Amino acid sequence: MLQAKWKPQEKPTNRLPVKQQKHTQDGPATSAQLPQQTSCQNLTLTDWLLIYAYINSHPDVSQAGIVEHFQTCHEGVLIFNQTTLSHKLRECPKMEARADDNPTALSLKRPQVVTRPDVEHALVLWVWDME
Repeated sequence: MLQAKWKPQEKPTNRLPVKQQKHTQDGPATSAQLPQQTSCQNLTLTDWLLIYAYINSHPDVSQAGIVEHFQTCHEGVLIFNQTTLSHKLRECPKMEARADDNPTALSLKRPQVVTRPDVEHALVLWVWDME
């Protein structure tokens, strides 16, 4: 059998690839401002409780009016649409109960689902024992 001899190769260096600049505009510079974020975002439980409180204090405002109010708030803009609001209004009792059950859930965007109740129970007992 013939043994093939390979030409020695240099080891590759750890160089980062060169990033190419993106050309965003081909035209002249302009002073126009970019529009604010218009896509929906996942709101936290605190945000939804704030929305529910506003709805309870303003019962005569339509859902579209509520969406518009929170998109133009000076304190902080919450971006969601009327469809999401309608869906979340049906979940209002569940979300308020979740806030009452677990005060740390206020900053969460999704409910925590326990897949192993035995492990959850053991963790709760461990926390109680540590206190």
